Parts: sequence; structure tokens; C-alpha cells
Amino acid sequence: MAERDGALELPAEKIEGDVSFEHVGFRYGERGEPTLRGIDLRVPAGTTLALVGETGSGKTTLAYLLARLYDVDEGAVKVDGFDVRELSHGSLAGIVGLVSQETYPVHASVRENLRFARPEATDAEVEDAARAAQIHGLIAGLSEGFDTVVGERGYRFSGGEKQRIAIARAVLRNPPILILDEATSALDTETERAVGQALSDLSRGRTTVAIAHRLSTVHDADQIAVLDGGEVVELGTHEELVDSGGRYAALVAGQRRAETALAI
Repeated sequence: MAERDGALELPAEKIEGDVSFEHVGFRYGERGEPTLRGIDLRVPAGTTLALVGETGSGKTTLAYLLARLYDVDEGAVKVDGFDVRELSHGSLAGIVGLVSQETYPVHASVRENLRFARPEATDAEVEDAARAAQIHGLIAGLSEGFDTVVGERGYRFSGGEKQRIAIARAVLRNPPILILDEATSALDTETERAVGQALSDLSRGRTTVAIAHRLSTVHDADQIAVLDGGEVVELGTHEELVDSGGRYAALVAGQRRAETALAI
């Protein structure tokens, strides 16, 4: 997205992290059907909002509007009252961190890949970030440790390892707001546990918008927004939504049945 003339420079350390989606509407292409309609949500600083719903419900699009991977067609997305479209790209990159399973390290050393998030970081800070992401032991065990060249598109690493590298980058950048695309369903149980713990540690104390693919990962979210057809159809905590017996409760029951069937 283009940076506007006179874009605001806001230091990340000055940001509290209050996020609001104000009557947000969005569509892909000028004539396409709306992907999001009239979304109104507030994420108080330091809390977690989980976005759940079927594939195509709009949850990923909504979260990515916060990082300005797209721009709204209607309404606004704001951080501490500032419209994200008014911020410079550099400011927004320092304020909002994105962790996704779809991450591709560059063809450089592991150390350089991690330091990409904060070029001035010391070696000690890089290694501390790797420890926080539960990837330090694996990197240290490589032939050249942190100086090992990653390879094109990170072919040396599995999906879970690349995701933990992305988490380490986010730790190093230390943004006040996080978007977590918790796509861990393709990972083995042990790797999923390690990635899940690293994500949990990373989000603690930060404003977090989590795109939930597995509902078991969002039980402790402060708010859960259920999207359907680009609209928020339910909002509450896990317990509130399960007790209401609505769309979220049906999604939880469906995932439990699927998991039980796979275990047989």
C-alpha cells in the first residue's frame, strides 16, 4: 500500500497498543462481493482478540488490514486513535508484528535472517530471541551454528522451524501489537506444542490479534469474534460462546468430532 504524503512517524515505544476496527468494509477488486461488512471491534491494549470462522469468512483479511497488507474500502483501522493509513511504513512495521506459518527466510545466514527484524541487535540479543522462540538449540547444533546459511526459501528448515524463526524475529523487533496466524494444523504434535508455547510467550503483555485455525488455541483469549460471510456474528469469551450454544459452540463440537475420528 502506498505511503501518504506527510505520513506520521510514531515510535513503537510510545504506542500503548489500543486497536479498533471501525465500521470496516473491504472487497477484493472493484466489482467483487464484499469480503468484510460493517466490522466494529475494539482490542484494548495488552489483550487478545481471536478471530474464528470457516474458510472464507474474512478472518485473515480482517487481521491483515491492521498491518496494511490491504487497505479498507470503508471505515478505518486505528492504533491508539491513529488511522493506520496515516502512518509511515517504517512506523507501522515497528508497531505491528506478523507471525505466520507461511514465512520464507532469505538466502543468508541464520543470524542475518533474525537480525533482519532489527539490524542493530547484538549477537547476544539475537541468541536470546532464538531461545525465546525455542529454536536456539536447533540452530546451535547446525554445522556453523548461527552463521549457517539458510538456503533458498529456507529449504534447510521444516515448517515448524521456519515459523519459530519468524517468532524469533518478532521477539527481536519487540512490537507492541502482534498478528498471529496460528496455522499449526500441519505440524506434528511435538512441534505444534513448541510453536504454541513460543507464540504464547511472545503474545504475553502485548495486544494480539490471533487468526485461529484450531479452536483449542484460543480458549484463553480475552475476546473471540466469530466471523461468517464477512460479518461478526458472535463475540465473547470461550465460556460465554460455548454456553450460548450458537455458531462458535457448533464449530467447537465439529472440531472435537473430527479430532476424535482421526484418533480412532
